[in-house]
Formats: sequence, C-alpha cells, structure tokens
Amino acid sequence: MRSHSIVRNGFNPVSITVMVLGFMLAWPLGLMVLAYILWGERFGWRARAAAFFDGVRDGIARTGFRSAGPGAGFGFTTGNAAFDAYRARELERLEAERRRLDEERREFEAYMNHLRRARDQEEFDRFKAERSRRRGPDVM
Repeated sequence: MRSHSIVRNGFNPVSITVMVLGFMLAWPLGLMVLAYILWGERFGWRARAAAFFDGVRDGIARTGFRSAGPGAGFGFTTGNAAFDAYRARELERLEAERRRLDEERREFEAYMNHLRRARDQEEFDRFKAERSRRRGPDVM
C-alpha cells in the first residue's frame, strides 16, 4: 500500500493552504513547504521520505513491542532469543549496580550529614565558650 502526500508538487488549493498555514505558524515551516512544492520531485524528496517512513513502519512491525518488565529496556525485541537473553541479563546487572551505587550515595550523604552536625555542634560549643569568656560568669 502506497501512501500519498497531501502536499503534492505544484500549486493546488491544499498545497497553498498548507503553505500559508506554515507561514502563519512559523516562517521557516512555510518556507520548507514552499521548497517542497517547488522542488520536491526534482530532488527526490518524496521518494526518500516515503522510503524512510516505509522502513520505519516495517522496522516497528518486525521488532514488535514486548511487555515492560525487568530488562525490558525500551520495549523492543531483536528477534534473536540469545541476544535478548544476554541483553536482559546485562540490564539486570546494570540495574543491580545502580541500586548498589544509590545505596552507597545514601550512606555517604548520611555520613556527610553526621559530619555537618558534628561540625555545627563544635562551632556552636566554641561560640558559647567564647561568649561566656567575654561576659564572665553567667548570672541566673
């Protein structure tokens, strides 16, 4: 089945409408539509665009989608069971490594928070000691 472009080469009511709307939305878009209308067939843009989108459509149909789960990645299979199994193992290994690194990051943040609290406490104690030396003995 061959898809046909709404914007055909040459000026026709649909092409002119799309071009005018393109200029109204953003002038580069209108310029691109005008260039396509004038020179689309000469440079083979239509054939290349059709081939590209046919390839995309065929690629999606060939690979298919698979359900999300551990190691699903972007949801595509390659059709090769050995590679898909290898990919799933590697993605699971990477996920385990990410979890380990996240745990180390949490531990480090807790350690840094502990150091900050200790430093803050030390600075506060030093402030209180200097203040009490300047004022003399506290009177209650």
